[in-house]
Amino acid sequence: MRTYELMLVVRADLSEDDLATQLETVKGWIETNGGKIVEADHWGTRRLAYEIEGHRDGYYVVYTLDLPTTAPVELERVMGISENVLRYMITRADEKPEAPAS
Repeated sequence: MRTYELMLVVRADLSEDDLATQLETVKGWIETNGGKIVEADHWGTRRLAYEIEGHRDGYYVVYTLDLPTTAPVELERVMGISENVLRYMITRADEKPEAPAS
């Protein structure tokens, strides 16, 4: 198991019930692939830098996850076909960029 971070942007025009259902679906995808959510940081609704599929706002969530090494590929596949997920990015939490040498 490795530690990953998942930044997720979901459509902001969803009702509270639909948003909760979508986030439960994402949790189910994570657990189905053998992972678990260590921490969830809900940033809430924010203005997007540019319009995505006609949407100007998105609901942001940052998850810290423990996942098997094969799980990110499957998570990216299912999030890519979900109509409510506008953008996502999965990164390994233990891979920090090195500071440039001075």
